[in-house]
Amino acid sequence: MDRTHLLSDQDEAAPSCPAGSYTDPRDGATAPPADSMPVVPGYESLGPNVIPPSDFGSAQPPAPSRAPERRFDIPAITEELAQEAFIKYASSKCCYSSKPAKEMVFTDLQSLNTYRYRLETFTESRTTEWDSEPYNGQVVDGFGVAPAPWSIPVPIPSLFKDCEKAVRVPHTSTIKGCHSCLNLGRSACRRCVNSGRTQCPYCGGLGRTGSNRCSPCQGSGMTRCHSCGGVGSTTCETCEGQGKLLCFIKLKITWKNNVYVAVIDKGSGFPVELLDQISGEKLLTDMAPMVYPVVSFPDSSVNAESESGVREHQAQFATTCRILQQRQTIELIPITRVHYVWNEKTHIYFVYGTEHKVYTKDYPVKCCCCSIL
Repeated sequence: MDRTHLLSDQDEAAPSCPAGSYTDPRDGATAPPADSMPVVPGYESLGPNVIPPSDFGSAQPPAPSRAPERRFDIPAITEELAQEAFIKYASSKCCYSSKPAKEMVFTDLQSLNTYRYRLETFTESRTTEWDSEPYNGQVVDGFGVAPAPWSIPVPIPSLFKDCEKAVRVPHTSTIKGCHSCLNLGRSACRRCVNSGRTQCPYCGGLGRTGSNRCSPCQGSGMTRCHSCGGVGSTTCETCEGQGKLLCFIKLKITWKNNVYVAVIDKGSGFPVELLDQISGEKLLTDMAPMVYPVVSFPDSSVNAESESGVREHQAQFATTCRILQQRQTIELIPITRVHYVWNEKTHIYFVYGTEHKVYTKDYPVKCCCCSIL
């Protein structure tokens, strides 16, 4: 048996987050130091640590009442299909001769019962921190009692898709002077360090080019700074020249699809990692706010993996996140081990997946370059 555990599906592109009546914080703005900010009741401990949910979601559902009647057996593929897949495989390799695939003699085709169990747990977690945006005279929502982090309604995006959204906590806004520019609205130019002049690029600061005086800098070796126009300062990036910031507590919501995967293999010798991108036949799909472990599948190893996966996700997420939905599936993946003879020698290859892909590590005829590789 081979077990593979994945924490999340990060390979998929993150979808756009749901639209709502909340204001998304402006990217790039930073809040003043936390010790200079007021204490908001219910938000005394801000930071990256997730906030435990106010409730732990739905209770465990009752166990299923009866076992499925169907037996899930994988029929062996025909010799014609096995040879067709093998010829196609050999033809796709520039350095393989298709002769063994066309002339081989079958000795045995073995069907291998291989299952893939997958549990997805879609969770929501929340964190809080101070954030800010330039103050341009907008309304300051600083009166009233701030709602608790988990009482703020935020629309849920598509299930089982990773997503993030940031919203402003009501009644937490306050105006502060910009800490980056000390309320001035301008910051010292980084290029000329507040002097308004930089080394002449034509003469390298020497004031001369060869035996002649440098014309661009008039022999001084310095020219007007292009970054600030010779002023010596630039508009503050934090407050955009306003000198003031509208500060507020930002609630960050993270939706994550946490995945547990187990491939049940009977020691066939097939490298199960090749099945990651292979589709199978779905035998069971169960979705609920909280699923019950599979208990009646004909293969007891699948039942054991379901029990392990469900318990693992409950222990990992139930007290730190809100479990919104769970989905468990069982797939049957067809794998046929083919034994054949060519040129009086016995060889083996595998035909796997509904796509009828081929895997072998001892193809009889390869050119020299393939043998070296």
